[in-house]
Formats: sequence, C-alpha cells, structure tokens
Amino acid sequence: MHKAFRTAIAATLVTLMGGTASALAADLVIGSSTEPQSIDPQFSRTASNQGIAEHIFDRLVTLDAKLQIHPGLALSWTNPDPNTWIVKLRPGVKFQDGSPFTADDVVFSFQRVSKIPNSPAPFTSNVSFIDKMDIVDPLTIKFTTKTPTPLFVDLAGTVYIVSKKAAEGATSADFNSGRAAIGTGPYKFVSWAPGNQVVLQRNDDYWGPKPAYDNVTIKLMSNAAAREAALRSGGVDLIDNVPPADLAALKGISDITLHEMPSANLIYLALDTARDASPFIVGADGKPLEHNPLKDVRVRKAMSLMVNRQLIADRIFNGAAVPAAQMVPDGIIGHSDALKPDPYDPAAAKKLLADAGFPNGFGLTIDAASDLAGDSDTAQALGQLFSRGGLKINGVVTQPFNVYVGNAGKQAFSAFIFRFGTTTPSSMPAMTNVLMTYDKAAGTGSFNRMRYSNPAYDAAMRTASAEFDPEKRGELLAKAADIAFSDYAVVPLYFPQNIWASKRSIDYDPNVAGDTLAMSAHPAQ
Repeated sequence: MHKAFRTAIAATLVTLMGGTASALAADLVIGSSTEPQSIDPQFSRTASNQGIAEHIFDRLVTLDAKLQIHPGLALSWTNPDPNTWIVKLRPGVKFQDGSPFTADDVVFSFQRVSKIPNSPAPFTSNVSFIDKMDIVDPLTIKFTTKTPTPLFVDLAGTVYIVSKKAAEGATSADFNSGRAAIGTGPYKFVSWAPGNQVVLQRNDDYWGPKPAYDNVTIKLMSNAAAREAALRSGGVDLIDNVPPADLAALKGISDITLHEMPSANLIYLALDTARDASPFIVGADGKPLEHNPLKDVRVRKAMSLMVNRQLIADRIFNGAAVPAAQMVPDGIIGHSDALKPDPYDPAAAKKLLADAGFPNGFGLTIDAASDLAGDSDTAQALGQLFSRGGLKINGVVTQPFNVYVGNAGKQAFSAFIFRFGTTTPSSMPAMTNVLMTYDKAAGTGSFNRMRYSNPAYDAAMRTASAEFDPEKRGELLAKAADIAFSDYAVVPLYFPQNIWASKRSIDYDPNVAGDTLAMSAHPAQ
C-alpha cells in the first residue's frame, strides 16, 4: 500500500476517534489543588486525604453526587431494635491482592480507627457509639450500640474499610509505600511522590462500575494559576478548584469545558447573640453599649435584609455562588422548602432597627479570614452594605485562618464570617455542631462560636436525632431549620459553586462535596 495512502487512512481514523491521538489514550492526568497527608484512608477525615482514599478503598455505603446513601460494601442494614443493627455484606468482593473481603475486615477496620497515632482528624466519633460487634457469619455482622443511634449508617457506614491481612500492624509509612495500601476500590495504588504526584492503576476486578481510564496521575498543584496553565498547555486533562475570578477567561477558550455544581459549603455571618456586652459593638455616638443589639432578632433580621446576596455572588464570585437561607442546599436531607433567601431591602431594615430602639444604628466591626477564597472580599462588601442600611462600620479586620479560627473559638468577635461544609447525607451534623447550644458533655454546639442558644430549637433537634425513620427525620430537621433561621441563629450568605475545568474531550460529573474523582471523568460524547 502506498505510504501516502496509509497516512491518509491513519489521519481519517484519528479524526473519527476524536481529532487527536491523545483521544485514543487510556490515561487521565488530574491537576489537584490539595495533597493528602497519608495514603492511610483512616489517618484523617480531611478532604485532601479522603479524595485520594475514595479511589483505592471502599466504605459500607457509597454517597452520590448529592451526598445521598446507597449500598456499598454493605448490601443491606436493618435495626430490629433501637440498639441493634444487622449489616449484610456484599458477596464476591476481593481486595486488590486477591484476598476475599469478609466481616473480619470490617470489625478490624472499626477497631483500628481509635488506634492510629497522630491522627489530626480521626474517625473515632463515627464508631464511638458501638458497644459490641458480633460476626454472625463471614458476610453478616450484628452491631450493638451503647444508646439508640438512628444515624448509625451515616456514621459507621462512611468509615473506610482496610484489609486486615494487609493493614494489621501497619504504619502510615506502610500505606505511603504501598505495602498496606490494599483496598477494594476502583483503583490500585501505584506510588506517591509527596509534593509531586499520586499514580493509580485501574482495578479490573472491581465489584462496581468500571472507571473509564486505565491509568490516573494526580499531579499535586496548589497554585491555581499553575493548574490552569497546565490545562491550557495540555499538561493535565482536568483541574479542580477553579477560582471564580478566572471563569470568564476560561469560558472563552473553545478547547476547555467547565463543570459546576453548588456546594454544600455554607458561608455565613455569625453574630454574638450570647453576651450582654459584645467586644466590638458601640452606640451611634461611639460609646460602648450596655445592651448588645445582636441579641434582638429584629436587629439580626435587619442585618440580613441589608445583604444583597446576588450582588455578592455576581461581583465577588462572578456568578459562581448561590444565595443561601439555611445550612444545606436543596437535595440534602433536612433542607426546608419554606426557607428562602431574604431580599435586599435596606428600607425595611432601617424600620426594623428603629423598632428595636436603634433608629440611628450602632457601630460594628466585621472580622474574616484573610486566606479563604472570597471571605475578606465578602467582609468588605458587607461593610458597605451595612453602612447603606444605617449601621456604622468601625472596621473590617482580617487574619490568617489558623489564627482566626482560634480567636473565633474564644469568642473574640462580634460579627464574623465563617463557613461549614456538609459532607453527610443530612443536615444533622451541621445543625447539631453549628447551631445547637454549646454543651461539651452532650457533644452539641462544637462549632457554635457565637454561642447562640434557643431551647425550642434544641428540643426540635433532639426529637429529630431520636427518629429512626429517615423520611420523618428529614421532616423534623426541616422544622428545626425553620425555627433556627426564622430566629436568625446565623445570617446565611451563599453556597459557592464547586468548579472543575477539563479538556473538551473529557466530561466530568460534579458533586456537592467538591471531591475530585477519576471515577467521575469519562470521554465526552
């Protein structure tokens, strides 16, 4: 056959297969903004660790793009009485070294979580309520809890399962080297070069849907500009955490596709509602106030009405944020359809201030983290909006997050911007930790840095937390949300978008958690 003819045929085949030879490749290169602390999936619950773990290891349940639960390594679960759960495991599952997955691995994994040294964010609370674990047969476990635990599956079900054979006695270094990094997940661990990349290979014996790509390289690139440059040059196929400021430029590039979904990460304004005198609040005359105006719900509502949420979303986030009215977005259990974002209405806000006894407003300082995307800009915007609404803004103060979070926990602020990301199927953890009355012994209000307290809300949450029926529990959580947000426990601002960008030849299924997963990527149709 003539050489030119053969070349023409080859060119035609390349065109039919997608236009470039790279479309024939079975490899995927991801530019990731975060890096794991360890390959051990139980070492830390932080997002950077879990994003890698989900490729290699499985949990008893899987979570879909909107964080809803589906069977994973567990096929079913029942609770014959409030303190008992029977879990049936999936048959025929093998670890990546060929050994069978059994109940022994689950029991070992749950026992292991409290024994991992130097864990910065352990899974201990996910299993601490378990009193006994009895292996009925190789694929059945009977769990006995210390107290009734309706959220057993939400908590225990999301602990990563490791191989007893591979992980018994293993250290974090053994996982990092690959010796103990043996899971049942869709990808096998190949290597990790800290500060450089993680390499994975498809597990062709995986029990679930087979990923589209044979080999995955996750390049660790904390700098957003470097990730975008690598995508434009073809050095990577997919990047995460695209800054909103860069959206317009990327949308203008024909070879790049953006993939967006509202996150479950609520950005909110926390207000000091607990103290009679708050540290950064003064009267309109600049003198300290004897009575803290933030304790009055009319003042808190007035401040919410002063916030032009859509303006913030458009100007600061280039439209990549959704105005918020509660802890979780639509699609997560506990979301209340009755709650809508307050409209921007400075006239109504001024009337409420006057009704509350502050016709001339009062002085306020706003605090925010300096190094969390959008927070300091949002604080500046709130300062301008509050000034238009009748308040006197004495200053906007920012600090690095590692300093800021400690000061917030010490109640050092009067009005401050904070965030909470929901990574569970329901709003229960968020509404328990952020809004319930702070009680260390009871384990409520752990992140209630403004020390908000509402007995009616607490009672509603206790009722919801004791309900075993998921549908009823969701309804009760929604009613509790109505109580808290009608009382302006915090002022919800927005849910920022999770944004990924890829070559046009690659499609990506986004998720509210913001996880960057090779399993969610596939060739574009």
